[in-house]
Amino acid sequence: MNDLTIDDIHRIRREHAGLTQNMGFDEYKADLHKEIKPLWDLLKSMKPDKKTKMYYCPEIESSVVAESQATYQTNN
Repeated sequence: MNDLTIDDIHRIRREHAGLTQNMGFDEYKADLHKEIKPLWDLLKSMKPDKKTKMYYCPEIESSVVAESQATYQTNN
């Protein structure tokens, strides 16, 4: 999908307009939510569970930042 031409974009816009022209706002919103839910769930599953922790040691006079290791869920 990286090599879309202007004609491709206009064709997609016409198709989208044709598919959604008779939809009410609530129906359009529900359809959009249904389409993006799998991607949204994937992004949420990739979010680290814990926040970044910052430790300060006065003897060293520098900050050490440790991030929790991200866990990824896959659909098997």
